[in-house]
Amino acid sequence: MTVTATRQAPEPDILAPWLAPPAPRPLNRWRDATGIVLHTLAVVVLGFVLTLTLVSWLEHHAAQTSGYNTLRVGLAQGTAPVGQTGADGRLLAPGTPVALLKIPVIHVNEVVFEGTTSGILMSGPGHERDTVLPGQPGTSVIMGRLGAYGGPFRNLERLDVGDVFTVTTGQGVATYQVVASRRAGDAVPPPLAPGKGRLTLVTAAGTPFLPSGLLRVDADLVSPAQPAPRAALPRGAIEPRERPMAGDTSTAWALLQWAEVLLVATVAAAWCWRRWGRRQSWIVFLPVLTLLGLAVADQTTRLLPNLL
Repeated sequence: MTVTATRQAPEPDILAPWLAPPAPRPLNRWRDATGIVLHTLAVVVLGFVLTLTLVSWLEHHAAQTSGYNTLRVGLAQGTAPVGQTGADGRLLAPGTPVALLKIPVIHVNEVVFEGTTSGILMSGPGHERDTVLPGQPGTSVIMGRLGAYGGPFRNLERLDVGDVFTVTTGQGVATYQVVASRRAGDAVPPPLAPGKGRLTLVTAAGTPFLPSGLLRVDADLVSPAQPAPRAALPRGAIEPRERPMAGDTSTAWALLQWAEVLLVATVAAAWCWRRWGRRQSWIVFLPVLTLLGLAVADQTTRLLPNLL
């Protein structure tokens, strides 16, 4: 008897489709370039959000620490500013620390800087340059942000008539008592008597980043007024970018330059994407694009109203 051997077909390998190398993706220059551009735009938008919500608070803290150290040395050595000009007779440089504002009832303990542009108010409250310093006869004005960069005046609306706070300058500690809180259309407090002083705190009204106008809190000086040096900058002589809710358009050129650098980096990333591959390109360019995106976002925030 003859035995005939039958040849059985091999069993199919069920893992073969999963282990096989993927088919090469067809090249699409437009799709790759669009992906790079969209990723870059996402980085810029994310950088803008992070700048307003997180990075700005870190920058504010660092600026306050540096400003406090400078002011403390000036107070100890008797060289802290006592007027609109310094010892050389020139106007104080914008950003010079001029006072320490303490409002215990709303937990404010802030160094006040000279000037009220958007860039200066990133460091903390700013003294309006065409007004007297706190503690002197006349009306002094200090502006502060509502939400971004520490939001030092975010609780300003909680101040009530009768609340007391202090401001320390090169002439000593001045004590103020709140007499009014007002918005657009509200009555202005009566004029000051000769030799009396007043401080007006100004911020945006409404919720952070969604202002609905201006909020002003007026406080009268209840401690003895200190002599005011001769004014070197008359009332109303400040630039438009220093007024409430004004943006700093002087930074537009810097913004344009950073945007150009970001564009060049984006083009380079797209080119390297084609040459190196996706993973290698992101390893190299993600940190670069992130830093450039934050720089563009920082310059953009300077164009926004200074009291946000």
